[in-house]
Amino acid sequence: MKLVPLSDRVVLKEMEAEEKTASGIILAGQAKEKPQQAEVIAVGPGGVVDGKEITMNVSVGQKVIYSKYAGTEVKLGEEQYIVVRQNDILAVVEG
Repeated sequence: MKLVPLSDRVVLKEMEAEEKTASGIILAGQAKEKPQQAEVIAVGPGGVVDGKEITMNVSVGQKVIYSKYAGTEVKLGEEQYIVVRQNDILAVVEG
């Protein structure tokens, strides 16, 4: 199966939560903060949304930072994804 986003939606796969802090403290499962960084898996076609022309600015394979409480979590098979609107993506990570 494959997720195909509609309109201005983007399918993201969350990056793994950090296992330890910058100072070297190893975090237990409950203490790990939900990551806000993800990889773009699929991008919708854009088009007219709420009367405005939307051009998609992200592409498959890019790493992005998204808004903490954005999107809808979806489980497809064994994989966990999050579907967000493009305007919930805050930045593209380069380098």
